[in-house]
Formats: sequence, structure tokens, C-alpha cells
Amino acid sequence: MRTTVDLPDDLFRAVKAAAAARGETLKDFVTRAVTQELGTAVPVRQHGRRMRLPLIESKQPGTLNLTNEDIEEIFAEEEAEHYHRKYLRGAS
Repeated sequence: MRTTVDLPDDLFRAVKAAAAARGETLKDFVTRAVTQELGTAVPVRQHGRRMRLPLIESKQPGTLNLTNEDIEEIFAEEEAEHYHRKYLRGAS
């Protein structure tokens, strides 16, 4: 949805600078900031894809205990999946 928000010039410049410093678009920065303020978990669109939450499943909802080994395993699985999609499916 598109809307117009009237911000004081100083605040607008600060918001735009903060977004740039984070490497975000102004839209993504404001969406994240408003979402945090409201305390809601709204999926943020990235590159046209809707994110589904939770991104990492927990055996006990509301908690998530990850070790460094768990994180490395998750990254390895994602990398293997990416490799498979990119190189192996196209080789048929």
C-alpha cells in the first residue's frame, strides 16, 4: 500500500542516512522500524519473495537454542541446496 507521510526535514534526513548506512531502502527501513514499534512479526519482502516465519524451526516454540555447530550445519544445508538448484537441476 502506498501512503504519504509528512516528516520534519531533519528527521527525514536522519532516517534516510540511517537506511543508507544499513544498506537498506528507505521503504525497508521504515517498514522494519514501524514493525518493531508495533511489536508485530510482519514478514518483510526481499527481492519480491515473501518470507515465511519462523525461518528456523524450534522444537519448543518461543525458544531457540542454537550452538555454533547448529548454525554451521544450517549454512551447509543451505549452501548444498543452492548448489543443487543452480548446478544439478539445470544439468538434465
